[in-house]
Amino acid sequence: MKPLLIVKVGQTLDAIARERGDFETWFVDGLGVDPAQVRVADVRRGDALPNPTRLGAVLVTGSAAMVTDRAPWSVRTASWLQGALAVELPLLGVCYGHQLLADALGGLVGPNPRGREIGTVEVRRAPAAGKDPLLSVLPERFQVQNTHVEAVLRLPAGAVRLAASDQDENHAFRVGERAWCVQFHPEMDAAIIRRYIQARADALRAEGLDPDALSRSAQDTPHGRTLLRRFASLAGYGP
Repeated sequence: MKPLLIVKVGQTLDAIARERGDFETWFVDGLGVDPAQVRVADVRRGDALPNPTRLGAVLVTGSAAMVTDRAPWSVRTASWLQGALAVELPLLGVCYGHQLLADALGGLVGPNPRGREIGTVEVRRAPAAGKDPLLSVLPERFQVQNTHVEAVLRLPAGAVRLAASDQDENHAFRVGERAWCVQFHPEMDAAIIRRYIQARADALRAEGLDPDALSRSAQDTPHGRTLLRRFASLAGYGP
């Protein structure tokens, strides 16, 4: 079977990595796939991206970087993703990956005018999600982990809006039939998002947010893993 490629565009906090591993570990666990079926390309370090026709699926991680900075590795990855779409490779973009694909296809990404979104957040399915192969497995309202400052402010032409939150109307979308993007972090649990809140406590207070309240309200939910398992199934890696 062709491998599933995790395109790594960021890394977690050092303290979390020492205890829990990095993004790729969380995704492999959430997807429920055999680690032997997974390849990781850390594009920030110059790892090559293979011909999309040699892959079974691709997942693009989150990052503390900003899409609008247009770092060379990010621009290179955006171009490669367009090629992956052209061959209809099953694709899931998460957080930075969500924004990167939107930007690559002509959408608008920038600082969220409604401010930072962090913690366990309620997301609402859009009407189109009811018949979507991926998002239809989630309830009409569901809670997931979030941490982001930039957002997709305008979807690319032809994209289908699938979900929204109070602070982000473009929380998930689909392009074509096999490419999905979500702003939330299906790979994170409440313990991880609390660590992010703690690490950003000073910035949160400066923005008028209450890190203690955000930490208290963080909770584990099954919905991120449900989405990842469904994507693995749609891509041919699961039941």
